[in-house]
Amino acid sequence: MNPKLLFWVPAVLRMGLILAGVGVLWMLFGATPALALGLVAMGALVFIQLGYLYQLSDWLDNPESSRLPDGWGAWTNIFSRLYRLRRDDEKSQTELTEWLARFRQAMHLLPDGVVIMDDVLFLEWCNPAAEQHLGLSGQRDKGMRVTNLIRSPDFMDYIILGRYEQPLTLSFRERKLIVHIIPFENRRQILVTHDATETERTEMMRRDFIANASHELRTPLTVIVGFLEIAAMEELDKQTRNAHLKLMTEQGHRMQHLIEDMLTLSRLESVDYPMRPERVELHKLVAQVQRDARGLSAGKHEITMAVSGPDIVGSYDELYSAFGNLASNAVRYTPAGGTIHLTWKEGVSGLKFTVEDTGIGISPEHISRLTERFYRVDKSRSRETQGTGLGLAIVKHVLLRHGGVLQIKSEAGKGSSFIACLPKAAIAPEQPNPPELLLSNAP
Repeated sequence: MNPKLLFWVPAVLRMGLILAGVGVLWMLFGATPALALGLVAMGALVFIQLGYLYQLSDWLDNPESSRLPDGWGAWTNIFSRLYRLRRDDEKSQTELTEWLARFRQAMHLLPDGVVIMDDVLFLEWCNPAAEQHLGLSGQRDKGMRVTNLIRSPDFMDYIILGRYEQPLTLSFRERKLIVHIIPFENRRQILVTHDATETERTEMMRRDFIANASHELRTPLTVIVGFLEIAAMEELDKQTRNAHLKLMTEQGHRMQHLIEDMLTLSRLESVDYPMRPERVELHKLVAQVQRDARGLSAGKHEITMAVSGPDIVGSYDELYSAFGNLASNAVRYTPAGGTIHLTWKEGVSGLKFTVEDTGIGISPEHISRLTERFYRVDKSRSRETQGTGLGLAIVKHVLLRHGGVLQIKSEAGKGSSFIACLPKAAIAPEQPNPPELLLSNAP
């Protein structure tokens, strides 16, 4: 039906009823009572309209759908339409609030920093990552100019030049950041920061690894090629030839050990070689490590062992490699006549394999870097003992695959303790008739 008819027909009917009533009273009681009644009726209508206008004005100050009056006459339809509009608006606001909360949650979880600025670089909002990267505070710094908060000449040049097509690589607060400004809307800009510190560190480690590996391989290759050239150019007596062959064999074994360790590290880091868990008999494992250490020592050290901890679930070969590396390092860096003690036990915080020696020890500044590839405290001594510089890196990765960590306690001139810590969750379930663990402290 036509909305105009819906509005005017009831209004005309009400006016008609009032006029009809006035006419009837005029005929029955005369003009004065009839006009008085008409005036009162019209006044009542005006008063009702003014009352609803006041309610509408009051509602507009606080437009909640629950406060909207029901209305009368034409006001019923007006308030009904306002109620529907307000309910739709409240629903839209609720959805908008939910989307805004989701957006802010997503921005809070982003690893990249996001800063929203106006066209003159005043801070409007930033997420926690941006606060961490740039040292900002969303509450404290809101409304302040970003160039006053980020004190960096490179950043200022980037802002002044306005060449935002390419990102800026910025060293700031001991981090390497990739900064990019993205204009959006007419009066807004987004500053995005990406922390490339870890990526840069990984890339540096890769470059260092390649450089160190090349250097380690170049030395023995130079020796071998040099001796081969000498042998091809001149006649050598038997004694000299045998000495050259011995040196070439040693250098060849050195390269072989280095390549084997590099392949072991690559395998430990690769997702294509998952660990194959099995029951590892620790008494058998530690006894084998002790025999190997004694073979390497050739009787120069007193090497003992004590096993009181349980068997575990893990990779025998990987743990044998890790424990063997710790024991062989102790042999290499302990002077003749020293003692080395191998221990496997269960403690309050977990399981521990400990290698204690009375060797040369390590200064505190070196301890944190010992598990880095090719890192050596004493390079000349390491080469003399045929070390590859990868042993402790292998130990670290083996323990990581078993949920463990490596602890190092040492003092220069007073020996060292290398502790391989494994969680109690690695303990193997008891067998029906477990054999008793033997203790051996014999030298």
